[in-house]
Amino acid sequence: MNTGRSTGIADVALRINGVAFRGAVDGGITLLDLLRDHLELVGTKKGCDQGACGTCTVLLDGRRVVSCLVLAAQCDGREVTTIEGLAPEGGLHPLQEAFIRHDAFQCGFCTSGQLMSAAALIEEGRAGSDAEIREYMSGNLCRCGAYPNIVAAIRDTARQVV
Repeated sequence: MNTGRSTGIADVALRINGVAFRGAVDGGITLLDLLRDHLELVGTKKGCDQGACGTCTVLLDGRRVVSCLVLAAQCDGREVTTIEGLAPEGGLHPLQEAFIRHDAFQCGFCTSGQLMSAAALIEEGRAGSDAEIREYMSGNLCRCGAYPNIVAAIRDTARQVV
């Protein structure tokens, strides 16, 4: 969490959605704030800002992380994938198509974090059963309660990948 206190300047070089970024950032800025406030990648949402809701989930070197708890300086030399980089340009990722087909969102606020976590869990091979999907998605909260539809969308996408 960015406390607003400067901890010095850090030079970082990372790839975000396949695009190189290099710059000086405040050492206390979170990856979430770098993405949203400085790079205008606003698909990643700020929810609780405490790592408890999963709304800000992104992939860091292919692994899911809550970006509100990761300092941007910790990402030096690493690859970040946000919701903007999930699908090929001009298209939808199979998970996005499944979320639409299964009506797996209502307000949509948590959807980008849900999609990023779902993409990772499928890649990890952890979508073998509904119980397994629920377990590995448990860090992503949906206040609208679309959980059965989210699980169905993930299950269907995982079957397509196999």
